[in-house]
Amino acid sequence: MPASQPPYDGGPIAALRRIAFLLERAREDTYKVKAYRAAAATILPLPPDEVAERAAAGTLTDLPGIGASTAQVIADAAAGRLPARLAELEERHAGPLAPGGRELRAALRGDLHSHSDWSDGGSPIEEMAITAVELGHDYLVLTDHSPRLKVARGLSAERLAKQLDVVEAVNAHFGGSFTLLKGIEVDILDDGALDQTDEMLGRLDVRVASVHSKLAMESGAMTRRMVAAVGNRFTNVLGHCTGRLVTGNRGTRPGSSFDARAVFEACGEHDVAVEINSRPERRDPPTALLELARDVGCLFSIDSDAHAPGQLDMLDYGCDRAEAAGIDPDRIVNTWPRDRLLAWAAPA
Repeated sequence: MPASQPPYDGGPIAALRRIAFLLERAREDTYKVKAYRAAAATILPLPPDEVAERAAAGTLTDLPGIGASTAQVIADAAAGRLPARLAELEERHAGPLAPGGRELRAALRGDLHSHSDWSDGGSPIEEMAITAVELGHDYLVLTDHSPRLKVARGLSAERLAKQLDVVEAVNAHFGGSFTLLKGIEVDILDDGALDQTDEMLGRLDVRVASVHSKLAMESGAMTRRMVAAVGNRFTNVLGHCTGRLVTGNRGTRPGSSFDARAVFEACGEHDVAVEINSRPERRDPPTALLELARDVGCLFSIDSDAHAPGQLDMLDYGCDRAEAAGIDPDRIVNTWPRDRLLAWAAPA
């Protein structure tokens, strides 16, 4: 075996998934990620012997969704060689994403904000759950969007009910070693109401409430809107509170204007956590507001807001910011064990 290709025993599917994960984690172009995930999906149903035979015969590219680069990864992994592409990405992207927050990151038990391909995420529910397990999570809350956010394929009550059945099936597969929790990122409507029926909200474990529309609303109206949402008995987490974008392919966007002290005091009164959104393009709340929420006495949730499996690891960024702000880990609800989290999130 050539010295340039060390041994590898993970198999082709694991190699393709790991490459896709590392590309997502590094915020590489989506089309690159899709190529590796598509190749993994193509060979998943095939017997390993057939994959090995095709690799040896050079016919992998005859299969749909497999090109020259993904075929090389499959061939190397099938032959027990570390694929060069995987080795390169491990070298470039496998380390911590942020310089600080390592102890806090190790203390996190899970993530309360994630999306699947049921709304605007890019991967199936099962792939998100498996990746969360691989990252060491005890739980992951699935929080696809609510109906009003049509651009993100928000879930109607009927679709959400069907999703809950899928979540139960996923949990049956894990047998209690990991829990996919039932959740939603529910839109905060213009008057502060939540964009889902009380009946469906009551069937969920955790609810993240976020503003996605009319972000430039006048400050007083936005304050009333957010305070009303925080006061709803179903709200557990106030998501990306300013709605700002500071970088990324969607461009930049200023944060909403509102009375942050009034909103955070409402969060404290109603036991609602302020989300520390770990997406680099958000960094929400801004540092001054994060420190204000700390001083007001709020709870926090460090969330990935992941729309792809590799983004689940972006919790590093939020942990770095929380540590820099001096936030006590016990005030961060996703450092809590599952049962404590669920008791806190249950509607009063």
